[in-house]
Amino acid sequence: MKTILLIEDDKALRENTEELLMLADYSVITAYNGRVGITMAKEHLPDIVVCDIMMPEIDGYGVLHELSTDENTKQIPFIFLSAKTENKEIRKGMAMGADDYLTKPFEEEDLINAIESRLAKVKLLQRSSTIGDQADGQVNNQLKTLSQLRQFFQENGELTTFNSGDIIYEEGDRSNLIYLITRGLIKCHSMDEDGKELITSLNKVDDFLGFNSFFNNDPFLESATAMEKTELVGIPKRDLQELLENNKEISLQLVELLTGNISEIKSQLLQMAYSSVRKKTAQTLLQFAEVMDKKTGDAIKISRNDLASVAGIATESLIRTLSGFKKEGLIAIEGRNIRIKELNALKYIN
Repeated sequence: MKTILLIEDDKALRENTEELLMLADYSVITAYNGRVGITMAKEHLPDIVVCDIMMPEIDGYGVLHELSTDENTKQIPFIFLSAKTENKEIRKGMAMGADDYLTKPFEEEDLINAIESRLAKVKLLQRSSTIGDQADGQVNNQLKTLSQLRQFFQENGELTTFNSGDIIYEEGDRSNLIYLITRGLIKCHSMDEDGKELITSLNKVDDFLGFNSFFNNDPFLESATAMEKTELVGIPKRDLQELLENNKEISLQLVELLTGNISEIKSQLLQMAYSSVRKKTAQTLLQFAEVMDKKTGDAIKISRNDLASVAGIATESLIRTLSGFKKEGLIAIEGRNIRIKELNALKYIN
């Protein structure tokens, strides 16, 4: 019989949920606040923790942080229960390493399904680890290519959906996840000393996200925002680290990929520093066309502010330059849409 630690300060909800879980054939231990919950988790080492967020003394985020930094409890699956329904709160909980997030009031079936899913995942990972040990490391998800790594993300990662404009993470956030983009377009950005947004990179489908804070729970140095309907799958850092340790070949390919990304960013920064306004504008249009997989004549729907941020120029300067390109017949402007009419000509603008 699996043991669940339920941490909930609302007595009526705690007792009702405890009864529900016992009827589902689980052994349940309960705690009425975060401090007691931490103590009981370390003492009993439950199979899974179900925890409220808003609690006295230590809230749910504090409980998760404490357990995730303890060698004996960091592998225990963790599910948040909360009345907070804002996307920012859900993102914060998942980014900290929670396995699931259920909002109150929740359906009994949803809670049971979430628990069964987490326990089944743990069982499969343990079975995979055992098989890998028995085969002297021959099994354990032998990955040899980045395509196989992306497939691993899609099969094992947690799917999260964002609408255009939604913040994926903010500068200063801490995360335990590495992401793969399966749909959409994401901009990474930061503010300069004058409060002006600077887009540092554009990330498209099949790109990885979050590696600037990989080995430790360090804060992000930039923010990430969805530029259109976007889907991500996230893998906990600890799972990915273990995978890479057992698959050296894919580790080298990943290092090569990240090194290439750094080179592209350096090239973009040099362009922003030394190129003319016309060249910066042309190169930025080409960059968006590439990441959005647009051909000559296809419409690019992108805000002028985002174009200016990537180019590293004032929005007013960008708009004047776009008007010049339109008069020269290089582009067509239709509201927010920009159609590139002469793709090759933009490549040679100085």
